[in-house]
Amino acid sequence: MTIDNNTFSPKVKFVLGVILFAVIIRVMQFLPPNFAPIGAMALFGGTYLTNKKWALALPLIALFLGDVLLEFVSPWGGFHANMLAVYVSFALITCIGFLLRGREQRQTIMVSSLVGSILFFLITNFSVWATGSLFGSSVAGLGATMVAGIPFFKYTVMGDLAFNLIFFGSFAIAKWKYPVLAN
Repeated sequence: MTIDNNTFSPKVKFVLGVILFAVIIRVMQFLPPNFAPIGAMALFGGTYLTNKKWALALPLIALFLGDVLLEFVSPWGGFHANMLAVYVSFALITCIGFLLRGREQRQTIMVSSLVGSILFFLITNFSVWATGSLFGSSVAGLGATMVAGIPFFKYTVMGDLAFNLIFFGSFAIAKWKYPVLAN
């Protein structure tokens, strides 16, 4: 990954601030389970970080650093058996952000947010089932695993929508107030 003239532009600094904010909110753990800013951070970073390698790397690095911090501050820790599925999910959400570029309107952001939430739900619950879920390795066990994840899914959707509103909304306001951010 090379550093170019746009690496530390005002826009990139704003996006990096959002990523740092997302990590802090996640580590503080005052929100319900799965009501987290990480999916929104991945979508936002994928949308506004011009260098695709950095756009993929920074949210994953932030996620990893958050997991390291959670190992020290959370009774549940930050690392677990299904981490690969979580990281793959957020990488895919970042890729959704690539598709969102130049189409940042309320409807497309909301649809992208919902698609990201659904991807996260399906990938992580499939991983829980595939790694030896409590419900068995049958198709019925997969269904039971998915059903057991529904209470967490509602928080994922609400968190992704809320934080996407905050991130994309604050950036739209900042671009309106400070046009230099549009570049």
